[in-house]
Amino acid sequence: MAEIIQRDGTWAFDGTTVRITPGLHRSVPLFRQTYGEIAVPLEAISGVAFEPERKRGRLRMRLREGADPLLYATGGRLPDPADPYRLIVDVDRAGVAEYVAEEIRRSLLLDQIPKEPTKTYLLPGPPVPVSVRSSDGTVSFDGIRVRIDWADTADRVKRATGPRIIDVGDLVQVEWLPNAGYEDGFMRFVTRETSFSKLPPEKDPYALDLWGSTRRDLLTALVATAVTARLPHPSARDGIEYDGERTARPRLTASAVPPSADHHDVLLRRLRELGELHRDGVLTDEEFAMTKAAVLRGF
Repeated sequence: MAEIIQRDGTWAFDGTTVRITPGLHRSVPLFRQTYGEIAVPLEAISGVAFEPERKRGRLRMRLREGADPLLYATGGRLPDPADPYRLIVDVDRAGVAEYVAEEIRRSLLLDQIPKEPTKTYLLPGPPVPVSVRSSDGTVSFDGIRVRIDWADTADRVKRATGPRIIDVGDLVQVEWLPNAGYEDGFMRFVTRETSFSKLPPEKDPYALDLWGSTRRDLLTALVATAVTARLPHPSARDGIEYDGERTARPRLTASAVPPSADHHDVLLRRLRELGELHRDGVLTDEEFAMTKAAVLRGF
């Protein structure tokens, strides 16, 4: 067993798996503490290195492309402190860090682990159900459906559409960008019907506009990862389209199940409510048309 314990967390390698446990110190980002322990199988690792510095160093692990739904969902946009595959090491523990890195590298060599991209996810992502309260609303995922309940601070167009419920089978992908500094972020659930939508995140009823607490809104990556882990792997060629940036866009078949009577009643009620908001001047003509279309797409 090769192990290093630091305030930032613990890495333990038993020859087949690296167990990464976040530290409990207040300096450890909320995202890493919430994500919890990650068991990384050896076959998912591309390499590992220790980067010494004057006062402290860093252990960094590189995973094979396509092995981890977290890295795919976040697209390398996680802030450095929130990266679970990075460990801050005190200068007096540099020797231990080098030993752990060398043991992992030796096992990679002995087991002849390839560096090529994987064809399936080798890590499961966060467990479900998972729910996160963001600046725009609360997003939940139970493994089958995504549900968004809008906050009072969400745009009135979103609130007028009511809660958004999306079956995972209707999803093409999840787009995620964290908010940083003065720049807002977003998490958008792309379906077949909305894949060409040009609505900005603050108006899009299929997107969360991330503009509040960076620490809290970063947790939306948990939902993005959990959903991504249950979508077709990006390596799948059948039914996959790629845009100019090589982003996987699965082409899924529509469900042939007709809407139930309950759904029909809800649809009529939503449309009636929207009509009242329009007549009362709460929604402009443009907002009414856009919101009505979003409601119809949702059903």
